[in-house]
Amino acid sequence: MAGVAGQRIYVPVYAHIYHGGGMVFDLTTTLRIRNTDSKHPIYITSASYYNTPGNLIRDFLESPVLLPPLATLDYVVSERERAGGSGAKFVVELFSMDQVSEPIVESVMIGTSGQQGISFVSEGKVVK
Repeated sequence: MAGVAGQRIYVPVYAHIYHGGGMVFDLTTTLRIRNTDSKHPIYITSASYYNTPGNLIRDFLESPVLLPPLATLDYVVSERERAGGSGAKFVVELFSMDQVSEPIVESVMIGTSGQQGISFVSEGKVVK
């Protein structure tokens, strides 16, 4: 990322997955944004959460957030919040005033039920 030009990052998440012939397994999702640059901050201007049909559920930010060098920012969607569905996603927008190393934006999903547990990671993709 160079100059003040920013990035828009699409991050697939899963509020639930299907198993055993269509049964639903609810998942907690953590959106994780990592500033990998050791010298310069980045600014997070939007962390918007959308459901399967693409409707905005909520934006986690009311104003831009400064993410210091090597810092990490997390936003959590509880497994009890089922509005996202199996095709939920975050769209994260960020920028820096300086040339910085590529940030890492990912989602971590985890769920447990009885003795069954599942967890996996989904990486964000720059779309603009």
